[in-house]
Amino acid sequence: MRVGMGFDVHRLVAGRELWLCGVKLEHDKGLLGHSDADVAIHALCDALLGAAALGDIGKHFPDNDPQYRGIDSRILLRNVVKLLTIQGYTMVNCDITICAEQPRIGPHVPAMRAELARVIGCSSNNVSVKATTTERLGFTGREEGIAAYAVVLIDNK
Repeated sequence: MRVGMGFDVHRLVAGRELWLCGVKLEHDKGLLGHSDADVAIHALCDALLGAAALGDIGKHFPDNDPQYRGIDSRILLRNVVKLLTIQGYTMVNCDITICAEQPRIGPHVPAMRAELARVIGCSSNNVSVKATTTERLGFTGREEGIAAYAVVLIDNK
């Protein structure tokens, strides 16, 4: 069994959709990035890749590669799961924390857990998603961006 940790940050800007854990949230701003900028999925991908010692998301899906421009991050996650499967790993569980002042994440958690489980191919009981604020401190507190942390446990079967 192996543990991995991932972290990602994206800036909030007007004129973009807000995607978190593969779920579109209604908000006046979205996350800026080369892909759809789903900060939670990016952190999860990094955690999975790190647990398997396969590098990071930038190694596998570079942000200067045009084929990933605007890509749905669920596709990236699906590809990461395939890479792990080839190496003989499966995800045991994951725990994701989203740091944001707005929008409120709590009402979306069941849909987020279900969507991540669907993409990964596991039970939603193996997917934890939670949110916190930074009490208005730092860039997340000023609502300039959103950060996400992910921790995973994988097993070699």
